[in-house]
Amino acid sequence: MHVQKLYIGNLPYRATEEEVRELFTNYEPIHALTLISDRETGRPRGYGFIELEEPMAVTAMYAMENKMFGGRNLKISRAIRRSEKQCFYGGGG
Repeated sequence: MHVQKLYIGNLPYRATEEEVRELFTNYEPIHALTLISDRETGRPRGYGFIELEEPMAVTAMYAMENKMFGGRNLKISRAIRRSEKQCFYGGGG
């Protein structure tokens, strides 16, 4: 089975990994879940990533988009690898 990584944005800052995992129980198995924290302060940054098997990842992406969680509407999309992002700023040449 192919595993797809999804971006979960607009998470409440107080959300725990356990709460987010519970939110996605209908789309198991969950291969990985990471909530991102600030490197310097350790405070949650309000987003994370989850890895689900391909057919369930697509279903979860559409079902969970704009779902209310902790008073905030979630933003769900396919995660983009840093190497795939294109930079349109500066640079000489």
